[in-house]
Amino acid sequence: MSRANVIDIGYLIAAILFILGLKGLGRPRTAPRGNLMGATGMLIAVLVTLFDQSILSYQLLTIGLCVGVGIGALLAIRVQMTSMPELVALFNGFGGGASVLVAASSFIEVTELGQSDSQTAVAAAITSLIGAMTLSGSMIAFGKLQGKLTWNGFRGLPIIRALAFLVSVALAIQIGGFQPEGQLSLWLLIAAGFLLGILCAVPIGGADMPVVIALLNSLSGIAASTAGFVLDNSLLIIAGSLVGASGLVLTQIMCKAMNRSLLDVLFGAAPVASSSGDDIYGDKVTSTSAEEIAMLLEISERVIIVPGYGMAVAQAQHAVRELMQTLQKREIEVSFGIHPVAGRMPGHMNVLLAEAEIDYEHLLDMDQVNPTFKRADVTIVIGANDVVNPAARNDPDSPIAGMPILDVDDSRTVIVVKRSLSPGFAGIDNPLFVADNTLLYFSDAREGILEVTKSLTES
Repeated sequence: MSRANVIDIGYLIAAILFILGLKGLGRPRTAPRGNLMGATGMLIAVLVTLFDQSILSYQLLTIGLCVGVGIGALLAIRVQMTSMPELVALFNGFGGGASVLVAASSFIEVTELGQSDSQTAVAAAITSLIGAMTLSGSMIAFGKLQGKLTWNGFRGLPIIRALAFLVSVALAIQIGGFQPEGQLSLWLLIAAGFLLGILCAVPIGGADMPVVIALLNSLSGIAASTAGFVLDNSLLIIAGSLVGASGLVLTQIMCKAMNRSLLDVLFGAAPVASSSGDDIYGDKVTSTSAEEIAMLLEISERVIIVPGYGMAVAQAQHAVRELMQTLQKREIEVSFGIHPVAGRMPGHMNVLLAEAEIDYEHLLDMDQVNPTFKRADVTIVIGANDVVNPAARNDPDSPIAGMPILDVDDSRTVIVVKRSLSPGFAGIDNPLFVADNTLLYFSDAREGILEVTKSLTES
């Protein structure tokens, strides 16, 4: 069997494993197997690529492998679960940046040899534009998620953004059709794409970050796919297409979960943060204590826990597991209500609860859990805000009007665990806090849940 046949067969096996792995990731029960299949496919792809000695020398590949392993190990050890959204944003950006480097180097190589053609030129132009946008947009998303980047608005932004887009399109057309050998145009296109990514990402509010991360993930896949056309590599085309398509599907799911169109997320104005929660709610809220919560839980038959970003910040997932186990020992039914955009990235709460070894069978998505709130004796909301805000359902003038939410207010008693009355990502008031069946437990999520568990155990 020839070397070319071995490479083609290896790529085919890797592509099949990618597809099966992606299918497995669609369900919690099969997700671990899907993840393993995808990783195996990538290992095969790497080994097959190493077998193709015409790409790079083994020495350079070994150096790159060692550097990548070192950086990956350092990130895995040092990055906390609360910073996982920022890490995902960086990964998306690095993927886009890698595609730009691949496309640019290949384009320069073929033009210097006088072998440029329309496919390579068009693919290089598209890859450079999308990859540069993904890189800069991801860096902006990283800064916003870190809370180190703010934006106060600028009236001329839409005009500048439109001009950058037109310039990018003009340069891409020039490279792909009229001047396929123009290296200067390619570098100008990369710069324009980088600027366009910044201009598109910088005005987007924190509440829309789950959508932005999903979109950037899709763009990184599209850039990888078009880079495959530059290299004439079928596996890269397939893998990039899978990432791009799944990212677009996830983006649509996130938009639907927020009742907002993608255009509204990218170009609409973000809600303006309200004033201090204390000024809005005053003495209308009813606060409670760990002891009172324990007494309510003692007489309960069904409890639903709704996690939010506050749980992630406090690293309270292990404390939540202890509370769940304590309740289960008393034969109290416990389940978790998971909103698609809870946290700062798709699946954020699922990842945190899985880290705490909470069985996936207890995790119910929005459609599954909403009909059960009416039968819940107690619902504990831990650090969630916008995804449980009844204004989305009851107030047509609310910025989040029509957004599907978790109907926690249908429960007999709602306990909201928060450090303060500050608004959520959307920056708007939450009528749930002053509802007759709501009790506010002002505490750090981890410490507060541990106190509740302790009181429940001692009772």
